[in-house]
Formats: sequence, C-alpha cells, structure tokens
Amino acid sequence: MTSPAATPMPSPVDDLSYEQARDELIRVVSVLEQGASTLEESLALWERGEALATRCEEWLIGAKARLDAARGAAAAE
Repeated sequence: MTSPAATPMPSPVDDLSYEQARDELIRVVSVLEQGASTLEESLALWERGEALATRCEEWLIGAKARLDAARGAAAAE
C-alpha cells in the first residue's frame, strides 16, 4: 500500500497550462480505460478528468478569442 506522503498531490487544475491539462487528461483517460481502479478511484479520476477537460476548453476558447481579436484588428487596418 502506498503511503499518502509518497503520492504527490495533483496540481490545482486552474494552475495548469493547456499542455499540462491535456497531457494529464490523456493519462486519466488511459487509466480509466484500463478499468483496474476501484470504484472510488474511478470516480475521483472521472471528476479530475472532467475538470481537466473544462480547463482545456477554457484555454481553447481564450485562444480563439485572441485570434478573433487579432483578425479584427488586422481587418480594421
């Protein structure tokens, strides 16, 4: 059994870059697909995955807004 001190706490989702959130989401999905976790672990992973997916979406929406603003500025010139 792993001691709690040996298990690193995941970073808060709001602190993750797009790439960090995406990479962790890929790992979470992989673990869930293997199906070797307990129900409680699976639920915790699912919740973390949902939060990671939301974070990725936030980053993508922000990037799209920046691109749209840059295109609008370029078109106004």
